[in-house]
Amino acid sequence: MRQRTGSWETLLKAHIDVMASIDFTTVEVWTTSGLTTFYLLFVMELQTRRVDFAGCTTNPNEEWIKTVARELTNSEDGFLESKKCLIMDRDATFSKSFRVCLRREGVKPVRLPPRSPNLNAHLERFFGSLKSECLYKLIHFGDTATRRAVRSYVTHYHTERNHQGLENDLVVPMVRPPDMDAEIEATEHLGRLLRSYRRVA
Repeated sequence: MRQRTGSWETLLKAHIDVMASIDFTTVEVWTTSGLTTFYLLFVMELQTRRVDFAGCTTNPNEEWIKTVARELTNSEDGFLESKKCLIMDRDATFSKSFRVCLRREGVKPVRLPPRSPNLNAHLERFFGSLKSECLYKLIHFGDTATRRAVRSYVTHYHTERNHQGLENDLVVPMVRPPDMDAEIEATEHLGRLLRSYRRVA
């Protein structure tokens, strides 16, 4: 599969329904050992912008990332079950053994050229939203609270936040159109940090 920048848009358009991307972002968390860097791993289905919070660790070693690969490609409910290609950068964490695990399950690793975050733009855009709307507005205390905050944001991102890239639709559409005569109610997460408004069902 060719990875030249000039052909990247064509590649995405031709195969976007079977492509996903994966990457890390980090957050500083207060723990009993002091301020600690946590690595948050996310996978995105490019066509729908659906995101999976794949894991959180202070030590993304080879065994940890191989476990993630097995969970993502699980034939019953793995996030990559119907995907053929997984875009990733050249972070050493995405090791040879990780890529072998993917190939064994029919998912081709597509490694990006060095220093090319624009080629993983959809996931980078998600990280920008996650940080500005959630991570940078909280003081994180411990593993459990950090995971809870991230999962709460992902729920908001999927079900309450409109997306320009999807023509201002939701990632997870409403079951039925809203009643335009119904009252408007507010939904809140993370101590009112995340708010959305919609008609009462």
